[in-house]
Amino acid sequence: MFELIRANKRRSVALIASFVLVLCLVGAAFGLLIGNGVVGTLIALVFSGAMAFFSYWKADAIALKVSRARPADPVEFQRLHNLVEGLCIASGLPKPRVFIVDDPAPNAFATGRDPKHAAIAVTTGLLEKLNRVELEGVLAHELSHIRNYDILVSTLAVTLVGSIALLTNIAIRMMWWNGGRESRDGDRGGGGNVLAFAGFALLIFAPLIARVMQATISRKRETLADVSACQLTRYPPGLISALEKLRDDVTVTHAASTATAHMWIEQPMSGVGDHGKMGKWNKMFDTHPPLEERIALLREL
Repeated sequence: MFELIRANKRRSVALIASFVLVLCLVGAAFGLLIGNGVVGTLIALVFSGAMAFFSYWKADAIALKVSRARPADPVEFQRLHNLVEGLCIASGLPKPRVFIVDDPAPNAFATGRDPKHAAIAVTTGLLEKLNRVELEGVLAHELSHIRNYDILVSTLAVTLVGSIALLTNIAIRMMWWNGGRESRDGDRGGGGNVLAFAGFALLIFAPLIARVMQATISRKRETLADVSACQLTRYPPGLISALEKLRDDVTVTHAASTATAHMWIEQPMSGVGDHGKMGKWNKMFDTHPPLEERIALLREL
């Protein structure tokens, strides 16, 4: 378990470095297409550095704001607070801030940069559709994300994925307004045109690359958090029953977005379970392993 957590932290560093690398490549492609690759790369470096710094301190607030989460009143949601406090005492974690998302779909997520600056958000649908034992399993899953330091890379990815999409959009628009200076520069010859086409292709596919990277963030982490949750509650049937209810519920989580999809306990967006002609392509962007696989693994514990 502890080796998996250490490996998780190493993968987190590699993923953040990959996001920054993609941002720099986008900047270089942008600079190349307007005739100055060095300037474009420097812009991307400054932009990615600023976004990473901003994300570290404020991405949790952004994720909560985007999800329309509000603080859970201790009196109105006393059962929720009691469950979180009990699990925190058992795990030795400081109690995170607790939020409510007004959404009929049963779902939850954790965010923050470390256990001392963490938050858990649950939907009203989760509170209505799960019993106490099932809710405890879901909360233990989210606390496991906090204990395993999954929340840092997941929270950073919210803004980094958006940054890549924003930078590529700006680059393509500026290239369009600029008229593609690189492609018209006759003294650069065919090699320059090849690089220009490669740069344009990178700008087109960079958001898709970012989405695939986003999907890899949470697939293994969800499985680890499931196992960690059962270790914390010492009652796998609770989380198994909760995941079965999430599997059978077809309500779309309207509070989720493509930028925050990887943070939720279950794939929140529509199109999950699509087995049609585009099913294989859709799975490339799934941020979670199938619930059936997660349930089967927990039943073996």
